Amino acid sequence: MSATLPDRIVADLKTAMKAKDKPRVGALRLIRASMIEAEKSGKALTDEVALAILRRTRKQRLDAASSYREADRVDLAEAEEYDATLIDTYLPQLADEAQTLAWVREAIATTGATGPRELGKAMGALMRAHKGEVDGGLARKLLAAELST
Repeated sequence: MSATLPDRIVADLKTAMKAKDKPRVGALRLIRASMIEAEKSGKALTDEVALAILRRTRKQRLDAASSYREADRVDLAEAEEYDATLIDTYLPQLADEAQTLAWVREAIATTGATGPRELGKAMGALMRAHKGEVDGGLARKLLAAELST
């Protein structure tokens, strides 16, 4: 039986601590703290919950890095970007644009969406069918383009 994602993160944290890899330890502790917080709120820490936490944490790191770059704090921005890159190693690869476009067209056909006003209906169907496999921002952009033509 393979280890769950939270177990893998704990094991990697222990390895990083033994190797005295401070940046990696800091990033993994940040991730682990988010997971502990979720457990305390009563959520069972399944792989699906862990992936949602990782995606949210990654987005927060990238937003922070962007803010630091605007404030001309490159050192802090690079630390945040390192954290985001580390989180990427735990996330499954999202579908590329061509695959996403195929799924978008499939969702439009399934829902019968005919115009921009029905974007939400098609987006809901797409995300239900391919949650965790598709970038929501890219999907929304492609859906809007397909429904406006």
